[in-house]
Amino acid sequence: MSPNGPRAILIAGPTASGKSSAALKLAQACNGVIINADSMQVYRELRILSARPGAVDETIVPHYLYGSVPAAQAYSTGMWVADVARTLEAVWSQGRTPIIVGGTGLYFYALENGLSPVPDIPVEVREKWRERLAVEGAAPLYDALKTLDSCMAEKLKPNDSQRIVRALEVREATGVSLSEWHARDRSTPVLAGEGIVRLVVSVERQEVYRRCDQRLDLMVEAGGLDEVRDLLALKLDPRLPAMKALGVPQLGEYLKGDVALEKAIEKTKTETRRYAKRQLTWIKRNMISWKHVNAQQMERIISSKLSFI
Repeated sequence: MSPNGPRAILIAGPTASGKSSAALKLAQACNGVIINADSMQVYRELRILSARPGAVDETIVPHYLYGSVPAAQAYSTGMWVADVARTLEAVWSQGRTPIIVGGTGLYFYALENGLSPVPDIPVEVREKWRERLAVEGAAPLYDALKTLDSCMAEKLKPNDSQRIVRALEVREATGVSLSEWHARDRSTPVLAGEGIVRLVVSVERQEVYRRCDQRLDLMVEAGGLDEVRDLLALKLDPRLPAMKALGVPQLGEYLKGDVALEKAIEKTKTETRRYAKRQLTWIKRNMISWKHVNAQQMERIISSKLSFI
């Protein structure tokens, strides 16, 4: 790490926004290394469908925490934070700049704010509420939350499905309101203080959707079906995070003979667009203070080696 440079550079953005490409160029310009902040790119068996950086990119600059976890493991935010902490110390000791890039907003939040001491939620409890959300929608679950945890219900909007489900699963698994867990002391943040550059790669929503559709077609052409076939052959618990990665359930239906390929691809595209929408919503709510840059601005930042910021 340069004595005059940032301690770390964080690059966030929705899927297919071009943030990985930007991170690679910035790493080359700033003597940097790249650290993954995407919850699916950690899985070894998901190179294609998670859009992990290619082997050529990995030879240009060091990449950390990509494909480092087997799909059989349920990798958590806490595990990621611990892995990043160790990686940062190693990178800083080499005098290089860590560039943390990804689309998992919770990873960035935990990195800078610490973790609340909420225990791990059993898989069966998580699945119960997610299945109910898929079948019933947000409104009935919000009504359930008002009964089970009125304090959290007052803090949430009736259509905030992800937070409603989180509040319900925590209440059921621990018997304690999520608001009470949040009030307890958080762990010490891994990254805090001065010297952190925070960038969001901004792309218009419809353009993100277009890129998602285009990229999925390229993924299938590049062997995405074989990747799903190999993953299914491991006969893993379908509740594991890797088994629910975008494309795995949908293309798996085709491989099992349940739907036509065109239908499986269209379902994957739909789910990917929904995921991108959730990412954009997270960014809007939680990354207000970050510097939002378009492609042209990012190129100026890279060419100026951050002096444009």
